[in-house]
Amino acid sequence: MKKELDTIRKRKRRKMHIRKKLKCSNERLRVTIYKSNRFTYLQAIDDKKGETLVAASNLEKELRKIKNKVESIGELGKIMADRLKEKNITTIAFDRNGYPYHGIVKAVAEGIRKAGIDF
Repeated sequence: MKKELDTIRKRKRRKMHIRKKLKCSNERLRVTIYKSNRFTYLQAIDDKKGETLVAASNLEKELRKIKNKVESIGELGKIMADRLKEKNITTIAFDRNGYPYHGIVKAVAEGIRKAGIDF
């Protein structure tokens, strides 16, 4: 139990450190990721207005076929990139939300990059 609480505390600390740096760059939208054991959620947030412009998740009915595994989750990044392109957004700031940059987080980021969105 103590190790679990320590892991959560460390992630929140990393999250705030990353978020502080990203808030300085107001010219780009912030794309943030949240992952649970079953689903991954992506949001493009405009920090100036404080609203979500674009979102994608494998919880959506048409995206349920995308499993929460490294091999297939890159497809969710490509779908997010397509939705960003529909809104004429070409550059973003990727907020990994305190998660280490490997596994699912890295696969989603590479999926967004391959679709043509600049970080």
